[in-house]
Amino acid sequence: MADRALRGMQIGAKSLETEDGIVFAERVQRRFQCANGHVFTVAMSVDSEPPATWECKCGAQAEFLGHAEPEETKPPKPQRTHWDMLLERRSEEELEVLLQEQLEVLRRGELRDGVAYRR
Repeated sequence: MADRALRGMQIGAKSLETEDGIVFAERVQRRFQCANGHVFTVAMSVDSEPPATWECKCGAQAEFLGHAEPEETKPPKPQRTHWDMLLERRSEEELEVLLQEQLEVLRRGELRDGVAYRR
């Protein structure tokens, strides 16, 4: 350890341990509301019993309301590939024509860097 001195690190500021192999406890959001109308959630373990009150950020005592409703999540969009985006702009027939044109240019040996072949 002496050869790997903690040079450049603030002692106690960062942990050198990793989170590999650690299984975190399941959590649930518990809702609280204070007398000032602030509603907030606190993450707690599924197995824990929530307290009747919790201190709000404004300093007032907040009462336990129950479990937070799960937010409605949108279904994830399917991942679009390059081919999908290309088909949004051109039909397969147009792509076939372009391919044939480019193959003809290639066969004639006219391909050069920086030259636009289709106008």
